[in-house]
Amino acid sequence: MSFYVVIPARYASTRLPGKPLLDIGGKPMLQHVYERARRSGAKQVIVATDDARIEAAAQAFGAPVCMTSTAHQSGTDRLQEVAQQLQLPPDAILVNVQGDEPLIPPEVIDQVAANLAAHPAASVATLYEPITSVDDFRNPNIVKTVAGEGGLALYFSRAPVPWPRDLFAQGGDVSLPENFPARRHIGIYAYRAALLERFVTWPQAPLEKIEALEQLRVLAQGENIHLAEACAQVPGGVDTDADLERVRALFKVGE
Repeated sequence: MSFYVVIPARYASTRLPGKPLLDIGGKPMLQHVYERARRSGAKQVIVATDDARIEAAAQAFGAPVCMTSTAHQSGTDRLQEVAQQLQLPPDAILVNVQGDEPLIPPEVIDQVAANLAAHPAASVATLYEPITSVDDFRNPNIVKTVAGEGGLALYFSRAPVPWPRDLFAQGGDVSLPENFPARRHIGIYAYRAALLERFVTWPQAPLEKIEALEQLRVLAQGENIHLAEACAQVPGGVDTDADLERVRALFKVGE
């Protein structure tokens, strides 16, 4: 199985300007992401950016770079341009690895690509991990997902789904039952190039706008998204100063 990894990297960030270039253990964050992606089975790992500073940094540590439009609204749009620039065939598989995931396990990159290759009825594949905490289950910043019996996604939501009506009707302090299917969506995706070509022609879906979840555009168009539990724990990305310090501390411990 052959696949490509694309790392979309933007310089602009509301909370952490220049985020991909922030230092972690003596290297820019983007370099850590690239090096982990290189340990996967990808045919090629490419940084996609619209910023000359990121281009220069990536080239300095040996990463191939695709310069893309400044008009893209999302990493998915940027992936589509990369596929177009590389003239990839419709059945080519591209894995989107976020540029703020310096701890991404290489094995989950391989997993999501293999899952898409093994499920021709799906145009996209992604991963989840179990939620065991009621606080996490109720947290709107943690995206939840539900799937059908065939492993295809039914919905993604910031709301706590599926809602255990009878359990929460009891009131008071409750905990999630053992084996309750509460699942945290992990934001790594594998796409077929043909899906990316279609995606950029679709308008935002109403549910996508309400939930602020891009993957709902795919479901709204009747496309299938394959879901599976991640084969390794995926640490959170770097979105805040606290996240950055947490990751820096982990790398310092590992020195």
